[in-house]
Amino acid sequence: MEPKDMMMTSMLRMDNEGEKDKGREDMEGEEEETQQENGRMQVSNGFTTSTPQSPREGPGTASSAAGTASGPAGGTGSLMPPGGSRTLVVQQTSLDRPRETWSKKMDFLLSVIGYAVDLGNVWRFPYICYQNGGGAFLLPYLLMAVFGGVPLFYMELALGQFHRSGCISIWKHICPIFKGIGFAICIIALYIAFYYNTIMAWALYYLISSFRPTLPWTTCTNSWNTANCKRYMSSDYNVSWSNSSTSPAEEFYIRQVLQVHRSEGLHHLGSISWQLALCLLFIFTIVYFSIWKGVKTSGKVVWVTATFPYLVLLILLIRGATLPGAWRGVIFYLKPDWEKLLTPSMWIDAAAQIFFSLGPGFGVLLAFASYNPFHNNCYKDALVTSSVNCLTSFLSGFVIFTVLGYMAEMRHQNVDAVAKDIGPSLLFIIYAEAIANMPAATFFAIIFFLMIIMLGLDSTFAGLEGVITAMLDEFPHILVKRREWFVFGLVCVCYLGALSTLTYGGAFVVKLFEEYATGPAVITVVLLEVIAVSWFYGTNRFCNDVQVMLGFYPGCFWRVCWVAICPCFLLFIIFSFLIFPPEVRLFNYHFPPWTTVLGYCIGVSSFICVPAYMVYHLLNAKGTFKQRLLKSITPEPSSENHRDYIVTNAI
Repeated sequence: MEPKDMMMTSMLRMDNEGEKDKGREDMEGEEEETQQENGRMQVSNGFTTSTPQSPREGPGTASSAAGTASGPAGGTGSLMPPGGSRTLVVQQTSLDRPRETWSKKMDFLLSVIGYAVDLGNVWRFPYICYQNGGGAFLLPYLLMAVFGGVPLFYMELALGQFHRSGCISIWKHICPIFKGIGFAICIIALYIAFYYNTIMAWALYYLISSFRPTLPWTTCTNSWNTANCKRYMSSDYNVSWSNSSTSPAEEFYIRQVLQVHRSEGLHHLGSISWQLALCLLFIFTIVYFSIWKGVKTSGKVVWVTATFPYLVLLILLIRGATLPGAWRGVIFYLKPDWEKLLTPSMWIDAAAQIFFSLGPGFGVLLAFASYNPFHNNCYKDALVTSSVNCLTSFLSGFVIFTVLGYMAEMRHQNVDAVAKDIGPSLLFIIYAEAIANMPAATFFAIIFFLMIIMLGLDSTFAGLEGVITAMLDEFPHILVKRREWFVFGLVCVCYLGALSTLTYGGAFVVKLFEEYATGPAVITVVLLEVIAVSWFYGTNRFCNDVQVMLGFYPGCFWRVCWVAICPCFLLFIIFSFLIFPPEVRLFNYHFPPWTTVLGYCIGVSSFICVPAYMVYHLLNAKGTFKQRLLKSITPEPSSENHRDYIVTNAI
């Protein structure tokens, strides 16, 4: 990489008429070595030109500056001034720091796949699929992906790659008045970090507990067990299972890991679990040393964290398919119930699932794409990564439901009775219990919970990198040289914000954040993002940008999606959430009405950045209200259009 201040010197030596031929022969004899980096070309024989990397890096400045000495050719010829010899030294100084780039294309692809494929693919998609008609759910899911999710995914990758900015500073190139969207995205990312990493701390607790000859969630003789605990192993056919019975895995999760029974609810969370606090500290330590140096380091880490889960899923799929009763789970998973297509809940769940699975609107895709080469084919990347994400969700369903069918076979119950647990409980109770019944249970437990941790780490790397890129691009003179310290401070803030999720009632806090703090807010933010890009910045201008990058103009399908279908897709999710608010409960605890108000307040606290910045921008602009409004929706020229030419010596 070149240093921050790149000094490019062009010396034009102009002699009298008698020395002109000699000077020209000397020039032709020199070997020209060129080096191009970040859109600038340095000619080592003393002549400097500029080759733009993007259309925002225009060559006009270089030509005009050098043209004063060398004529219209722009600095490669020699102009003889009347009189004696004269030496003119023109020095070009770029104050922009060369942007970091991915070491390899696969670093970027694995990072995006690792971000998109998270814990929700493993527990949320299989549950939503069987709840909404099994195989029939795939039809609305694919339709929502094609017309809503993938176009949004493609749009964000193209925006980030063209403007090469994070989610805050990018808005001055699109529509300055919407800059509050970037700040809202950063706050939402912090809220996610407050609760999402706690789930990995639970998985780490399970992982540590797996290094025992007997898994602790297989027996009812532990100090945390109750009289209702029934050890229901494959050999215990004489054990009767009733509605009041609880499995060892359920009691281990609720009474030992979470210790929910020690909390009365959100109004009395209880003390912090020191075991979980240490587990979360270890998780954040891994996160810090993976992202503190930027995409150069995180791009290497994802080679493990993004590929290992696929290896484990394949192993678990093969093992699950050989279990007795596995076919019952697969049939329950895929058997279509076409009547469900007439229910609005199926379409609402399909839209929400594809949106949160692909993850536009969190600033991550903008950040990752901004480190790509300018002419990288982000169109192909969008199609490949989104397809991998959807296929992974579908594959995870087989991994989960082969085991659920096995559990139903063991308990002599229907699959739907076994699959009543949703969310993390599906992994930490049902799947953990199934693993305990397998031969080599310790091995399968270790690789399974390692997979859960790595799925979560990828998403955490991505979410925090979105915030880091946004802040470094917005405040480069303050933070660029202090990246390590800024990342350390950010991780500390995330850890302190997560302390409430480590209490005995922390699972209730996690549920509250998951339902209210992020979902509605981020959907609204993405809706405004699409409106700003398609209607204010303009679809034609955006498509021209894509053509400059990729060499082809986006087709009619993509333009229609960006202008009309995607906004309708997002409005559909928002209105469905408002009309059918989720009934929030966890285990036997029903969230009281005041928690709904609290949840909406947390969600609004991030979204309020958008109107607040609009007011701030209009108040600080100059001119009449009409002039201020016009300026606030007019994209600002990029600083890369300006190059400073300083005449340091003229004789």
